[in-house]
Amino acid sequence: MPSRILGISAYYHDSAACLVEDGRIVAAAQEERFTRKKHDANFPARAVAYCLREAGITAKDLDLVGFYEKPLVKFDRLLETYAACAPRGWQSFLMAMPIWLSEKLWMAGDIKEQLAGYEGEVYFGDHHESHAASAFYPSPFEQAAIVTMDGVGEWATSSIGVGRGSEIEMLREQRFPHSLGLLYSAFTYFAGFRVNSGEYKVMGLAPYGEPKYVKLIKDHLVEIRDDGSLWMNMEYFTYPHALTMTGAALERLIGGPARKPETRLTQREMDLARSIQDITEEVMLKMTGFAHRETGMRDLCLAGGVALNCVGNGRVLREGPFDQIWIQPAAGDAGGALGVALALSHRYQQHPRISAEALGTWERPSTVRGQNRVPRYADAMSGSFLGPRFDEHDIARFIDANGYKAHRYEPAELADRIAALMAQEKVIGLFQGRMEFGPRALGGRSIIGDARSPKMQSVMNVKIKFRESFRPFAPAVLREHVNEWFELDEDSPYMLLVADVQSSRRLPSRPETENLWGIDKLNVPRSTVPAITHVDYSARVQTVRREANPLYHDIIKAFHKRTGCPVIVNTSFNVRGEPIVGAPEDAYRCFMRTDMDVLVLENLVLEKSEQAPVVEDESWRTEFVLD
Repeated sequence: MPSRILGISAYYHDSAACLVEDGRIVAAAQEERFTRKKHDANFPARAVAYCLREAGITAKDLDLVGFYEKPLVKFDRLLETYAACAPRGWQSFLMAMPIWLSEKLWMAGDIKEQLAGYEGEVYFGDHHESHAASAFYPSPFEQAAIVTMDGVGEWATSSIGVGRGSEIEMLREQRFPHSLGLLYSAFTYFAGFRVNSGEYKVMGLAPYGEPKYVKLIKDHLVEIRDDGSLWMNMEYFTYPHALTMTGAALERLIGGPARKPETRLTQREMDLARSIQDITEEVMLKMTGFAHRETGMRDLCLAGGVALNCVGNGRVLREGPFDQIWIQPAAGDAGGALGVALALSHRYQQHPRISAEALGTWERPSTVRGQNRVPRYADAMSGSFLGPRFDEHDIARFIDANGYKAHRYEPAELADRIAALMAQEKVIGLFQGRMEFGPRALGGRSIIGDARSPKMQSVMNVKIKFRESFRPFAPAVLREHVNEWFELDEDSPYMLLVADVQSSRRLPSRPETENLWGIDKLNVPRSTVPAITHVDYSARVQTVRREANPLYHDIIKAFHKRTGCPVIVNTSFNVRGEPIVGAPEDAYRCFMRTDMDVLVLENLVLEKSEQAPVVEDESWRTEFVLD
């Protein structure tokens, strides 16, 4: 009988579930995709139900259940912190304790109650070990250094470890309250964005600014050591004891109050974003460099929320000492569910890792700085396509039940039809295959468009995503053409590496644009693919191979054949504040509420002009909390 292990992350943010069978990832999904509540922190009941369905089992068939961190150790950290800060933090203490005393301390019982029929024990992993396991075990490496960086787990805020075969050894850790993730979140909060979801906005805003505050940050707020560890001056941060990240002390230091959410962005916020981004990249380079010296490994695995900082990841790849890096696509807390399940499988049950050949996936040489190396293991994340899929019959029933107008295409025709529509500057909602696990849409639940269009970035941001105009879009490019368009010749399947657009694709600068500052830089075309070229000529690259996602690859290939350009725009299929769509009805609703032109549901194509108009006022936008 196969061994089935369920991993769970829950109760803080980004709840998720993962099902592993004999060391192989069968299914993984975030709860938000089912409940439509972004960053849903509740027990992932729907995600668990999906995982069990995908495996064809019920809870009584599970061998082990794991939770991604240790609640008692986290509770110890909270008590020690509140005691050290007293009498400050009384309000925060009164808010936190009831839920801890009534629910979180009794988590094992709650989990077993939710999993009716499961008779076994609930095992609790360590937060950063779960991150480390999520990074190393699915990677293609036989052995590698592992670095995890986030806000905080139990006590650790970052860690360094090493993986060898089926074993992981944790070597060093940084402890709360000194945290690169919380430092970045503090500046996210000060810039007026939502903590735990707005950090990527700070990263996107940074190229509009200048690093004017770097010296001030280093002089007053943080000491960065040679090994990448931090010492933070807690006089300027309130997160250990308050309901906010920063307070009056930082406002005095910066010379003004924190920006209020949804108010106008100023040059100050852009300069703060650039400054904290530069600090973060410096820490990432130093910490990964130290990990290389400590472990002697040639390759690196990354996880934790900071590993979603794809600008920093790009610098680690280009400037760091490692031959290759592999980043867990669900690098945040959702990925902890996957990590604890894999750790139980490989370390507790001693299942060997599964080779590329055994998984039935392609095995190919990996060009690494002039070397040819064949990976021992496959990328066990299966392209991160681990969520539900809806087949042609599911979609047809949905269409017929609602009387929608759709055109059916044979597989040989579908990709070319979508490419033709994109070449006409149509914006396409693409819903096909299994849903992605992690925060990035990778061609399963994506909005796609023509990267050559000068207006595409603005149209997608303002009329479709309903989000801030400064935010960049990512390119999806055929893997075999990536180095012709970007300063990158590596696989980047998870959109977690930033690289510059090749100089040969850039447009000459015009004298009238050379002295522009801040947001004025936004609407200046910079390359032959302006929709995905950020103001500093960078792009968050996704490389696409046919083995990972056949239809998505075929669409880009057909677009290339039609236009000569193997690059398209890819952004997540949702509006601001909404989780990525999970089911056909989510996709249709988003399609009709926006200025999207076309919806693709598997092999059925729906054009907006042929749909019956929906009478709906703008109040639907209040369904989603703006992030």
